[in-house]
Amino acid sequence: MQKLVLVLIFLLPVFAFGEQLGQPHEWQLGFQQSASPVMDYINDFHNLMLIIMVCIAATVNALLLYTVIRFNKKRNPSPSKTSHNTLLEIVWTVIPVLIVLGISVPSLKVLKYEEHIPDAEMTVKVVGHQWYWTYNYPDHNEITFDSNLKYDLDEGEPRLLAVDNNLVLPIDTTVRIQITSDDVIHSWAVPSLGIKKDAVPGRLNETWVRIDKEGTYYGQCSELCGILHGFMPIAVTAVSKEAFKEWVTQAKDSF
Repeated sequence: MQKLVLVLIFLLPVFAFGEQLGQPHEWQLGFQQSASPVMDYINDFHNLMLIIMVCIAATVNALLLYTVIRFNKKRNPSPSKTSHNTLLEIVWTVIPVLIVLGISVPSLKVLKYEEHIPDAEMTVKVVGHQWYWTYNYPDHNEITFDSNLKYDLDEGEPRLLAVDNNLVLPIDTTVRIQITSDDVIHSWAVPSLGIKKDAVPGRLNETWVRIDKEGTYYGQCSELCGILHGFMPIAVTAVSKEAFKEWVTQAKDSF
């Protein structure tokens, strides 16, 4: 009983932060909590791969242990001089090939789902700079603003992740995100939303998102882009459709 209590005390931080949205936290054991269908797909694929990898690792280690015990020097004073075994070589070639082919099917399904952009209800353009982001809403009066790292934090805001102007998006809305850069290669990444897309100068990359839950989701530039690469955070605030309309009205006057 005492051991159980100690284990529960050790795991308490995991449960305490388990529902925290949109940012990493202490004692985190896996991905951030999903807030989009794409991230749900990624989570499912990750969990499947974890099971497969554990099975492979367990099998390989069991074979190694068997080999060490069965064919050690004491049990085999005269070692075998076998040069090959055709059947065994076929088996250890065919089985890995079948495993890789089996893994490729769900992997390609995830990639197809990520890359196929459904009919979007709105578009947002993201431009990377050294070392900040510019957001543009072409469907909403060309609202445009810069988003920089916030140094003077309010209570509860995460260090090196909070920004002065968040990208605001409505929930339950399919949003096309167009990403580019005006200097070097950056990468716009928000883990909770399952997004990581390179911002390449002279090229317009596209991705999409449909956010399920209201909240603020944090990310960072994920492509080494210069001396202040680590000071280029991303913050996406998801609000209700009604709140988004109100924000658009205010943003037209503010930006």
